[in-house]
Amino acid sequence: MTTFLIATGLALAVCLALEVFAGDSITRASLAPRDLGLRLLGYLLILLFWFEFSWRPWLAGLTCVITVAILIVVSRAKRSVIGEPLLFSDFALLPQVPRHPQLYYIPPLWDPRISVPVLLTAAFTALWYWIEPSVLPAATVPRVLAMLGLPLALWLLVKAAPRPPLARLIARWFPEPDLEADVTRVGLPASLLGYTARAMAGGVPVPAAPALPEGPGDDVVVVIQLESFVDPERLGGAKLPAMDLFRTRAAQYGRLRVPAHGAYTMRSEHAVLTGRPSESLGFGRYDPYTSRSGDEPTSLARLAGSRGYGTLFLHPFHRDFFRRARVMEAFGFADLVMGEAFAEAPRVGPYVGDVALGARLLAEVRARRAPLFLFCVTMENHGPWKPGRLPGIDDPQAQYLHHVANTGRMVEDLVAGLDAVARERGQTITLCVFGDHAPSLPSCKPGFGGRTTEYALFRFGRPQAVPRRADVAADELGRALRGALATAPADIAAGT
Repeated sequence: MTTFLIATGLALAVCLALEVFAGDSITRASLAPRDLGLRLLGYLLILLFWFEFSWRPWLAGLTCVITVAILIVVSRAKRSVIGEPLLFSDFALLPQVPRHPQLYYIPPLWDPRISVPVLLTAAFTALWYWIEPSVLPAATVPRVLAMLGLPLALWLLVKAAPRPPLARLIARWFPEPDLEADVTRVGLPASLLGYTARAMAGGVPVPAAPALPEGPGDDVVVVIQLESFVDPERLGGAKLPAMDLFRTRAAQYGRLRVPAHGAYTMRSEHAVLTGRPSESLGFGRYDPYTSRSGDEPTSLARLAGSRGYGTLFLHPFHRDFFRRARVMEAFGFADLVMGEAFAEAPRVGPYVGDVALGARLLAEVRARRAPLFLFCVTMENHGPWKPGRLPGIDDPQAQYLHHVANTGRMVEDLVAGLDAVARERGQTITLCVFGDHAPSLPSCKPGFGGRTTEYALFRFGRPQAVPRRADVAADELGRALRGALATAPADIAAGT
């Protein structure tokens, strides 16, 4: 026991020093008594997690320190690109890394930069196991009880965290999401664990489905989420003809305030599809798909389906990424056309080209009966932008600008194509395009442009209105789109 206490005390002290002097808080770390206690508790839980595997105090202590150091390094790296520290919800995305390594800047497991450190760590751990003796009791019964008791206790703690009475105590420690303040207050490990417990507890009220007025809406409503789309002139790029279409042909256009920078597509996607601001999601705001998995009464797809619309989700990538297939079905999409349907589609770089995707979208609109609600997510301009992505273009920004020009051509094709469909069939059609977030480029730092992208609403099959600029939030855009499903604006409270 003495060895365990000494190793634990030393490990916690080193972890504390790491966070105080090299942590990822934007202001000076708090050492107030309660804050310090929560901070140390976070370190202790990490240490006990590793201890249950080895029962070697010094190995567990060292592993705890290394874990905290890795969390700090990863969080600081993430902040430099995305503008926020490491989140509990980031760990839910870890299974995506080996499945889709091309989407990340992380080398594959067989790359020497990854495989060599992993093998050296395994060898070092095996050597340490041989050098440091276990502190498990020698007698069989106490040994078995200890080996079962600690994992069971940690498992029971995990199960109890989102349930009263422990959930009420954690809610007192973390009453509302305030990530930067909490990382400063109690440190990164405690924040990660506390936010996980709060997200698991749920409890945020879910708004009821809004009441839409009687009468038909537009015959076809198309909403397209444009990957990493901003006006390239904001990055010093060439003028994009599609932006002139926004200003001269769209009924409404402007800057779109989105809840993320450089990543977290699901936040903007959820806001537009549900019309719910991130503030209404509680601790689920960081990854709305892990909190409710698409079970949203205010979903545009559900509202459309309840009014007799066919509902189609179109996305040229794998079904399992972000669990999109399952989430979109829960949102209310009856038909999903995804990666397997684009096996022969032309690629631009590693992903299906936007122009080809736009052509498929037009084909789907022509082939399906009205009324139709179609939500499409593009893929061509998804990161990472790195050497080898495009022949002869290695500069990240040059790659981005090459792709965004194709996105613009797709928008031009769709405006012309949907206008033609509306004229041929005597239908009314709404087309909404919006950028999910700004790109994570060296020239596009966190906070770029007030965390805004571009959007436009086009109306076809009716007299052209004078284009109106209105800068709105992503959830506001989602609520505005409900009006396309009915003849009059929906009866919707502004905060849902």
